[in-house]
Formats: sequence, structure tokens, C-alpha cells
Amino acid sequence: MSAFDEEVDVVVVGSGGGVAGAYTAAREGLSVALVEATERFGGTTAYSGGGGMWFPCNPVAQRAGIDDSPEDALAYFHRVVGDRTPLDLQRAYVLGGPRLIEYLERDEHFQFAELPWPDYFGAVEHARADGRRHIVPVPLPAADVGPQAAQIRGPLDAERLGHPVPALLTGGRALIGRFLAALARFPHARTHLGAPLVDLVDVDGAVVGAVINRDGENVRVRARRGVLLAAGGFEQNSRMRESFGVPGRAEDTMGCPGNTGAAHRAAIRVGAATDLMDQAWWSPGLTHPDGRSAFALWFTGGIFVDQRGERFVNESAPYDRLGRAVIAEMDSRGMTLPFWMVYDDREGEVPPVKATNVAMVEAAQYRDAGLWRTADTLDTLADLIGVPAVALTATVARFNAMVAGGRDTDFGRGDEPYDRAFSGGRSPMVAIEQPPFHAAAFGVSDLGTKGGLRTDTSARVLDADGRPIPGLYAAGNTMAAVSGTTYPGGGNPIGASLLFSHLAAMDMAGAGPR
Repeated sequence: MSAFDEEVDVVVVGSGGGVAGAYTAAREGLSVALVEATERFGGTTAYSGGGGMWFPCNPVAQRAGIDDSPEDALAYFHRVVGDRTPLDLQRAYVLGGPRLIEYLERDEHFQFAELPWPDYFGAVEHARADGRRHIVPVPLPAADVGPQAAQIRGPLDAERLGHPVPALLTGGRALIGRFLAALARFPHARTHLGAPLVDLVDVDGAVVGAVINRDGENVRVRARRGVLLAAGGFEQNSRMRESFGVPGRAEDTMGCPGNTGAAHRAAIRVGAATDLMDQAWWSPGLTHPDGRSAFALWFTGGIFVDQRGERFVNESAPYDRLGRAVIAEMDSRGMTLPFWMVYDDREGEVPPVKATNVAMVEAAQYRDAGLWRTADTLDTLADLIGVPAVALTATVARFNAMVAGGRDTDFGRGDEPYDRAFSGGRSPMVAIEQPPFHAAAFGVSDLGTKGGLRTDTSARVLDADGRPIPGLYAAGNTMAAVSGTTYPGGGNPIGASLLFSHLAAMDMAGAGPR
């Protein structure tokens, strides 16, 4: 075996959901090296506004007396996901989430609260309309984390627009901060920023370490118990997106800049099997003057129209379902980008989008870039956005008639609980009747790719024959998503990332040195 420069029990690659694996390994007495490719901790998780986790029957919900059951939650999840992923993997996620929260709550660094968020397939049996399967980390002051708080990624407005970084950590930043604060008390856990993975070291089919670039030099680190790859997806890598057929552009992703697929490629080189490599966590994206389309939700009005001037989707659907509908329309009917949100003047020129994830800049910049267009009549607006005037006026007239009738008979807008989550339970349909009329350009965004390495229920990476590769584990968007081609509920990506990172570390803690 070639010489190593350093030795630890566990190497964790990636500091988003991977922090749960590093923390768990350290808490279980293992020495850990957590390596992060970029200069900030947290990955895409740190960008999350809520930091939510979809963990049915979690301790927070149980203390609140929620009448849910693991059986109902698993039945819902499986009905949504189907057989696209192994049932035992689905069971590990749904049933394992509460145990992870129990484990974390035994440490004073962790506090969680409910943030009700309806399940994303409300018509499926055992869906929770009340959203009581979703929890978030309690915010905490940056001072409680210590010096590492300044090294936590985000918020997006700070990175993209230069806004000040808040002193209070919220959402995903709070989640990362809590893990870093908890991890800091273990002297046998080390963290390294600006330390990308170069390659894995395998001997006779087993992964025994990793090559990490630190300060411009490659360092060979022996991992006595294993290497956990939790380095995000490959959404920032245009070549990989094209190679695997992932729709959309790297410029429009909400993923962390370091998510270039290095961990995927290293694992593939040692024989790892992959799945879902053409998939991502989709969303519609409001297009900003910098040319990037960013994840947007919480629409309080408007309709989406294609280049034919016709509606094609339930505009209030959960964002992944909506994004997938956009992609399907592009594939089946040749829809081109941008598509347009058409709305009236009841809220003024600014589009009725209350959660843009990247803040809007001055309206003049959108006008100057041709992204927001205004006209006194629908016919003129149609000309401005390049759609047939007759079709657009007919589309709006039909929509207004359905608003008056109280039901969207075309696309079911408002039929499911999530559709009404941002309208106080009322219908989300708002007539388009007050001139001047407006249109805002939209594209396709994503929260990261979800294709990755196939794993078992302990997060062990599998080879092409379905056998675990000794010493290699994966979680987060480096792991092929347990949810397959669907997005069952808000907090599914972060929840699964944390849980499988934790399960990987627990498996390593129970294994002897190789």
C-alpha cells in the first residue's frame, strides 16, 4: 500500500449534509477530517431559507400530539415514489428521520421547531394537508457558533448581490451553524476549507483513503473506517449536465458553486454504480437582469403562458412538479424559453412573486433587460412578448371565467392543499382584469441535481452488481435520491442528506478497522 501523509478514522467530503456524518462519527468516538472544496461551509444546504427536514412522526411533532403514524407516512412516500427506488431504502428514510432527531436532541446544540408545510402530492392517500411532517432548526446568533460562523455560506443575497450578512443564523445557515458548534467540541474532528477531493484511494476493491488538495498540494489521507461522499450534485458542471441529459443551464441552478461532480467522478472510477443521473430538484425560475433564472415560489397572482399564448400548467403547484411540467412542455410541444407570467396591475408592475430566493433589484433593470413588459391592452402585451394576441386574450378570458366559477377545470389550480398554502386557504386564482397588463420572463431553475451513487440502507455505495464497495459511503445529492423522480415534501432533500450521512457514520462506527 502506498504511503499516506495522514490517518483518520473517517474522511467526510462536503460540508452541507455531510456535517451530520462528521458530527455523528466524532460523537461516536471516531477521528474525522471534514473537507470542503470551497472557502465556505454549508454547501447548498446553507442556501435554504428554512433549512427544513421532512421527517414524519419526528419528536417535535410527537410532543405536539400530531396524529400521524410511520405506516401512513411510509404509505404516502411509497405511493408517490413508487418502485423507482428500493422499498427498503424508502423505509430507511421515512422511519429513520425521527430517530436522527432524537439522537440530535440529546445534544444541547440542537433545537428544532415545526414549520407546517403541506405535502407536495396532496391528492395521494395519507398526504398531510396540515404540513406537520416538516421541521426546521431554531435560529441562533452567529456569536453562539464562534469564529466559524463567518465561514458559513450564504445567504444568497449576500453572495450574489452583496447584501450584508445577518448576525442571526436562520434556515439552512442555522442548521450548519448548529452542527459546526457541536462538532467544535470534539478535539478529534478537524475541518478543512478550500480542500477539494482529487481522488479516492482503493486497494483490492476497497476504498482506504482519499487524495485531498490542500494549499495547492495533494495530501493522501488514510481513512481507517471509510470515506463519506456528501459533496452535493454536479449541477454546476455544464459538461456533466449535457453528458447525462440534465435539462437547464448551470447558470440557473441554486446549487453551491463547488458542486461540480468531482465526488461522482471519483466514485465512478472505483466502480460505483449510479442512478437518476438525468434528474434534478426542479423549479420555475424568475429571470433576473444578470441573465440567471432563480428558483421562485409563492405566487399571489398571474398565469404562465407559452409561446402560443396558452396556459400549460397549474401555476400554484409545488415547485418541482411545476418545473417538471415546464420541461415536459418543452419536450412534448417544443415550448421555448422564456415562458411568461402574465398578471394585471392590482399589485403594480412588480410580479406577484413573494419568495424569489434571490431578491429582486430595481424594476428599471428588468425593464431595460426586456424581462418585464407592460401594455395598456392584452393585445399589445401579446405583441411585446411575441405570442398570438387572439390566443392570449382568449386564454385570459377563459381563466377569468374559471376564477368567477371558483374552479380551474383545465389544470386544477387550487385543488390541493399546497396550492392554497400561500393564500390563507383561499383559492389562489386571481382574475387578470385591471390594466395596465404586465408580463415577466421565467426560465427553468433547479436546487441541484439528484442523480448519484447507488447505496444501500447504510449509505454504503454499491457497485454494478449491487455489492457494497468496502469503505465507500454517499449521502445528499452525491447519492442517488431516495425519492427517485419525485419530490414528496418540503425538506426531503435536506432530511435525506442528513439522515444518510448519519447512517453512514453509524455504520462506520460499528465496523472494525480494515
